[in-house]
Amino acid sequence: MVGAQVLIETCESKTEKKHKERNMATTETAPRKESARPSTFSSKAFAAHSATSGLSSHSIERRNPTAEDVQIEILFCGVCHSDLHQARNEWSEVMPTVYPCVPGHEIVGRVTKVGSAVTKFKPGDLAAVGCMVDSDRTCPECKAGLEQFCPNFTLTYNFPDKHLGGVTYGGYSDSMTVDQAFVLRVPSNLDLAGAAPLLCAGITTYSPMRHWNVGKGKKVGVVGLGGLGHMAVKFAHALGAHTVVFTSSPGKKDDALRLGADEVVLSRDANEMQKHVGSFDFILDAVAAQHDINAYINMLRRDGNLTMVGAPEKPLPLNVFGLLFRRRSFSGSLIGGIAETQEMLDFCGKHNITSDVEVIPIQKINEAYERLLKSDVKYRFSIDMVSLKSS
Repeated sequence: MVGAQVLIETCESKTEKKHKERNMATTETAPRKESARPSTFSSKAFAAHSATSGLSSHSIERRNPTAEDVQIEILFCGVCHSDLHQARNEWSEVMPTVYPCVPGHEIVGRVTKVGSAVTKFKPGDLAAVGCMVDSDRTCPECKAGLEQFCPNFTLTYNFPDKHLGGVTYGGYSDSMTVDQAFVLRVPSNLDLAGAAPLLCAGITTYSPMRHWNVGKGKKVGVVGLGGLGHMAVKFAHALGAHTVVFTSSPGKKDDALRLGADEVVLSRDANEMQKHVGSFDFILDAVAAQHDINAYINMLRRDGNLTMVGAPEKPLPLNVFGLLFRRRSFSGSLIGGIAETQEMLDFCGKHNITSDVEVIPIQKINEAYERLLKSDVKYRFSIDMVSLKSS
């Protein structure tokens, strides 16, 4: 998940170190001891078998629903840049990949079975799963509805599977089983292919905007018009903010305006940049490459905030004086909790917001990864999982 890219900072926190240790699990990882191992069924999937092999057809085990579980037929799965990182073991220092790896955490489907204690879903309902499938539910973060900061959360794939042992498998598959507490409802009016990326790209950009009270009367900047940035523009516009896109590509101006931007600023044009100095309430930075963060901090007015959701590989040099003299703040954000993700989906249903997607069959996933590296997609890939039936 792109939001999870914040985990690859140079200096790991104690929580990150713990996750690193947990992710050293292999297929011998023991299942949870408090209950018997659930019965299983076979599910078709696409998996990476090594860092260099690419993805190919594979069969995995899924658990049959226990009392609190929901079984979902996966209809669409978005392709996140973090899928590529994980499949190629590019986060080996923080989240080493366990193979075979089945990526995918932007999942939309239809409920096929429910456990005996499930009250939130019934067969036939549209359902979604994002970046997490469990947490400890007892820590202060979970009690605050911030499961994404739980020190014991379970990611949707490549994380220790407490039910079956081994690791969790993601949405590049035809079916999955998830505890009802981590399953979300999908508004019926949304295009399902475009709704899938909302489960990562959507909540990654929606959550910080809600936290920093983006709305009418606010001037909001979006840095970078890609998979995350295009969602940020749609949300800022729908929330009623005056929305300005910063881009280094003149060719993206028309698209930014189409998506809802009120203005587009070419970041390489010093005169255009100067016109906006000290005027923004909030800026969302979705750029994962090296760039001058201080130029955007200087765009903030007093008490303005810049939040990073992109994760550059190397640290960004920060001029602290840019923060001091106007009490500005610089922060980061990681996806969102389950309740907020549901709020985001409902907001999207009300405003008919989905991601701009290119729908692909699963057989083109390796090609999609190569195109992703070149930013050759507007703006997310969404896999039509019916294609998996022919593999």
